[in-house]
Amino acid sequence: MREDFENFNDEDEEWLSELEISDTDLENELSDWHAAQARQLAETSYGQDEIPHRGRPGMLRAQPRPPSSRPAPSRQASSRQARGRPAPPPRQFIEEDPDDDFTTPIRTGGWTASGHPGEDRTQAIIDRGRRSASRVRRPRSRKIMFGVAAAVAVITLASVLILRSGPGWPSSVATVQSQVTTACQNPNVASEPGQVNFACGKTTSQILWVFALMTSGNNPSFTDAKTGRQGLEPISPTQGGEIAWSLNMHHPYNPLDPVDSLEVAARALNNIIGGATLTGTNGKPTVQPGLEGNPANCAKYTGSSAVVSHAGFPSLCAQPVSTATGQAALVADAYKQWVVGATDAQAYDVGVLFANADNPGNAQVQAILKSLPNAS
Repeated sequence: MREDFENFNDEDEEWLSELEISDTDLENELSDWHAAQARQLAETSYGQDEIPHRGRPGMLRAQPRPPSSRPAPSRQASSRQARGRPAPPPRQFIEEDPDDDFTTPIRTGGWTASGHPGEDRTQAIIDRGRRSASRVRRPRSRKIMFGVAAAVAVITLASVLILRSGPGWPSSVATVQSQVTTACQNPNVASEPGQVNFACGKTTSQILWVFALMTSGNNPSFTDAKTGRQGLEPISPTQGGEIAWSLNMHHPYNPLDPVDSLEVAARALNNIIGGATLTGTNGKPTVQPGLEGNPANCAKYTGSSAVVSHAGFPSLCAQPVSTATGQAALVADAYKQWVVGATDAQAYDVGVLFANADNPGNAQVQAILKSLPNAS
């Protein structure tokens, strides 16, 4: 046991000696390499105050030394090889890649070229400084995200501007328009016998809700204390009752029912415009002319004064009232006959509202609406 321990100590001592010799050889090699580098720098344009940068193209790391005339391996090395212990790997130096980061230490078997871990990296940082950080580029995904956000903001703003509610008709107009649709389903609202139906025409039925807006502020319970006129389209109860008989309406007629009021108004306005044939007090039919039975009015409404008349029928304009100007003039005249004592200015305002039924933002329309005390 003692003999084995002594042999172990001897071998360990020999191994440590070999390490010392290897370290001495490595220091000699590094010293020779530094001397060769210094000579090379002196012969070239790089031979200045500092060692050339390792990151420059063409700079070489230490190359393997050519065989030297060093003494033969010592007795300890021979004895180690004889015992089968592998010799330490030779230190090698390779050519540096120009693209290598100069902060990366030259490693050979886990050691830096200087023989100590980390020394080469530290020395490089001291000699040359750290490489300046390249400007950070924004990821493409972030650019896309910002672009989408900007597009959404623009679309949202445009939608708000487009859909923003502008000046419009009073909210009650929509209700009356629905009631007009119901009232115009009565086939007897056209004038007799001329069958004029301007009040419920596709492009002219707005005359009913415009009149309601002007005369009652779209209030179906409206009552004029001075004249006794009642309803959404104010008319005297007696007159309304007489017209209601010709409409085959339910009885009794209710002037405060908005649909009843609109049906009576539609028939009355068509009679005002197209005329009617009534039974006189003597029991004989009496022809009652309308606005279109006058040649002067026809010239104003249609541009032509020609009038067509048939026996037993009220006279009518030879040309239809189709232009916006002609229709507005006809509506203004009908209003003056519908509302006793209406002024020309009021009749003109009614014509403006009628002509701009699809354009409530018109400046004149908005001015008229602001002047109506009962509009809601």
